[in-house]
Amino acid sequence: MISSVEYIGQRIEFEVEFRNRRTLAIYVRPPGNIKVYSPVDIPEREIRDWVRSKGKWIVEKLEKVRYLDPEKLKKRFVDGESFLFLGKNYDLKIIINRRKIPKVFFNNNIFNLEISIFEKEKLRKAMEKWYRKKAEIIINDRVEIYSGKIGRRACSVMVKQQKRRWGSCNTKGNLYFNWRLAMAPPEIIDYVVVHEMSHLVHADHSKSFWDKVGYILPDYKNRRKWLKENGVKLDI
Repeated sequence: MISSVEYIGQRIEFEVEFRNRRTLAIYVRPPGNIKVYSPVDIPEREIRDWVRSKGKWIVEKLEKVRYLDPEKLKKRFVDGESFLFLGKNYDLKIIINRRKIPKVFFNNNIFNLEISIFEKEKLRKAMEKWYRKKAEIIINDRVEIYSGKIGRRACSVMVKQQKRRWGSCNTKGNLYFNWRLAMAPPEIIDYVVVHEMSHLVHADHSKSFWDKVGYILPDYKNRRKWLKENGVKLDI
């Protein structure tokens, strides 16, 4: 559903997607797409009023993302191009050999990518596979560390492709995390882990939930802000 509101003379157009969730959420993505996720039982008028109340934040966010063109952020997979790992940039080195299946190995602070012939999509998939493996190790380690602080243990932890979410927790106590988190700084990974693990105790985003997150990570708001502002850069 497409809708819009007026805020200080500016028309804000947004898309609404209804989901099985408890609260409203809004995302602004480059170059200026606005999407609202809403519980299925909230009327459009209430959604529009809520979006209007967020007008100041939306306008500021639009100004920040306007110049972040997703196409320009996509990787070309050429020698010397930088790739993120745990919040730091490292150069890529393409090695042409007889290897038919691309292989990635990280050595001396350089991403080495072996391939017999340049095929961008195969190179991208090889890099994604490498990130997935690293994310599984890192995230499982962080989940184990925070289990004692949260006071609950997850039934399972999985790293997967999630286009719109950095993490999620279902009613069965299973945790899911986006493989792109391997590119984020460690403190940001910790924020997502603590956020989702806190849902093992509080299913919603109530005050009790945020109190739980804040007790473990007092600066969680700064970490959440960083992710909202820089998450678009965590991609290949």
